[in-house]
Amino acid sequence: MRHFGHIPPASRAGLFHQEPAEFTADSSARTLAAALGATLYSPATRPKLADDVRKQVARGVLSMVLCLEDSIDDHDVEAAEANLVRQFAELAARSAADGGESPLLFIRVREPRQIPDLVDRLGESVRLLSGFVLPKFTEERGAAFLEALTTAENASGQRLFAMPVLESPQLLHLETRAETLTGIARIVDKYRDRVLALRLGVTDFCSAYGLRRSPDMTAYDVQLVAHVIADVVNVLGRSDGTGFTITGPVWEYFRAQERMFKPQLRRSPFLEGRAEELRTALIEHDLDGLLREIELDRANGLLGKTCIHPSHVVPVHALSVVSHEEFSDAQDILRPERGGGGVLRSAYTNKMNEVKPHRAWAERTLLRAEVFGVAREDVGFVELLTAGLAG
Repeated sequence: MRHFGHIPPASRAGLFHQEPAEFTADSSARTLAAALGATLYSPATRPKLADDVRKQVARGVLSMVLCLEDSIDDHDVEAAEANLVRQFAELAARSAADGGESPLLFIRVREPRQIPDLVDRLGESVRLLSGFVLPKFTEERGAAFLEALTTAENASGQRLFAMPVLESPQLLHLETRAETLTGIARIVDKYRDRVLALRLGVTDFCSAYGLRRSPDMTAYDVQLVAHVIADVVNVLGRSDGTGFTITGPVWEYFRAQERMFKPQLRRSPFLEGRAEELRTALIEHDLDGLLREIELDRANGLLGKTCIHPSHVVPVHALSVVSHEEFSDAQDILRPERGGGGVLRSAYTNKMNEVKPHRAWAERTLLRAEVFGVAREDVGFVELLTAGLAG
């Protein structure tokens, strides 16, 4: 797998100063957590799920969650489980026949007992499974889920990761938040090797108060939500070796048509007036809010994003590419001779880089550069976006 691997090599070479590196489902947890990118959710009830997975891979999707929880009716769970088993077998057969790739596949379950049961029922096709998404995660619920995952992993011999979803009322409510966060920190630390990333369930947070953000508002404009995100990152996203990758919340809005961008966006607006032209085109398609939210995700310490529509994937990945300027700064900060600290003017001569305070940022930036690549100096978001859509 490789981000932007769905576009022709010649096009990639023209976009990237450093191309995204290849990785596999067997890569290190550190690499996989950074490489999740736009994680596309799909209901497990879809009758042609195997076709859907392969189609999305061809469009650049590298991580998917097949959902048995809130996206399906309570009465459909048993049928959805059976469908998952069939679809995994079909994916495995097709992969063996034509060598086609599968993305990192996760199953979102409802109860711990589903984990060993599904792993057993998947049989040999379990090799396509990267792990499970664990809903409404708290210390008490999480312990049962993670014990079940460990049992299933030992029985199958397949490495399985957990992605807990932080969405419980106990986490949202102020009077129980600190205690809940402390408990979550204890249990994910105990199972650190099994926890790939933590996901934020912002829709559930809003639901608890009857709220829903509009297309022109980000999660950070809803103060109840913004405070929870800040506290989660504060406790669980530290760069001192105790933290985890925390992914951005879902963006709920999309257009019915798949070709969302105006034709003029395929000419490079990265000339005069590019920002206003881009903004105008995106506002008309309800994506201005998405782009602002992705930027705010990164500014607040989040990496990757939950997506419910394929049209969101390319913008998330285009904004995940490291700019040439960021890469230059990160490299300068991490040069061995800078180990003693100090301050230096950036190569772009527009900022000061403080070696010790900016070291964690630089390390995080170079990890993102490894999996998403580094854009050429004259390449920006629009070029990456249009190349991703055209691929």
